[in-house]
Amino acid sequence: MAKVTFIGLGVMGYPMAGHLAKRGGHQLTVFNRTTAKAEKWTTEYGGRFAPTPKAAAKALISSSLVLVMTMTCVRLLSGPQAPLRA
Repeated sequence: MAKVTFIGLGVMGYPMAGHLAKRGGHQLTVFNRTTAKAEKWTTEYGGRFAPTPKAAAKALISSSLVLVMTMTCVRLLSGPQAPLRA
């Protein structure tokens, strides 16, 4: 079992993170722009959610980033709470 941070619980990310938790047995920390969706995911699959991408990155050993919208990527990766700044 690995500790994994998953950022982005959209159409692809939500089930992918769920698969890692349920089938892979990994311990996940998730971040999503919509806190309610991250809370729903943790209720369904366990794990925990981080309030910012930076906080999520601090919990990681390995990370997957699933974002489709280009401006979302730019804002998430370059803002003050960017995971790469952790």
